[in-house]
Amino acid sequence: MAVITFANTKGGAGKTTAALLLVTELLHRKYRVCVIDADPQRWFSRWYQGARLLPNFTIETYVSAPTIQKTIHERRSQFDFVIVDLPGIQSPLLAATVGLSDHVLVPIQGSSMDAQGGAQVLDLLRYLDRKAGLSIPHSVVLSRVNPMITTRSMQAVKRLLCEQQIHVLDTPIAERAAFREMFDLSRPLRDLPEAQGRNIDKAVANASDYTNDVLALVAAGTSARSAPLAERNLNRLESAA
Repeated sequence: MAVITFANTKGGAGKTTAALLLVTELLHRKYRVCVIDADPQRWFSRWYQGARLLPNFTIETYVSAPTIQKTIHERRSQFDFVIVDLPGIQSPLLAATVGLSDHVLVPIQGSSMDAQGGAQVLDLLRYLDRKAGLSIPHSVVLSRVNPMITTRSMQAVKRLLCEQQIHVLDTPIAERAAFREMFDLSRPLRDLPEAQGRNIDKAVANASDYTNDVLALVAAGTSARSAPLAERNLNRLESAA
């Protein structure tokens, strides 16, 4: 159905958390999901190893730039969504994967370093559009946002994105203990135990709204895609290099 890639060349931007929230919400809605864990830290794979058996879900690890195209095409025909978690560093996988994506999500926190890491991904997307004719839908998702206070750094990031006319998801991902505990306990968000001082309901509402935003973008992008995914291959991507 759709390939969604999470990319930021700076680690710690909330990339894997954003991907995990989307995946667990899609599974809750009975979609079939495959994750391609291309991050060398393997946070997604570690979560999966500790989690209980989840129906309609599988994970692929240890992919490389030469194998990513085959893996994506095979899994795309078998699952409703293929979610790719890219390395938080500059990697050959970046160009290979974004060119095969239906939508690229760039998580950015309210910091100049995160913005710079996200800018490298956005620059690549513009380059592929200009040199290879690949116009790939993409958006920024603001992550680890304080739901009570908008910091000066976050205001500066929002202003920069607005000036560059970069689409930002309506729903930011808030800074919540529940999101961190998904990794600590190896559980989907909705399966976390209730605990004093932690509001699971607000965390679930945040994740649900965020997922609704992503699904709306994917639906809009699928009908307006500039080139069928099958026509996007590594030769075209490499010719742009």
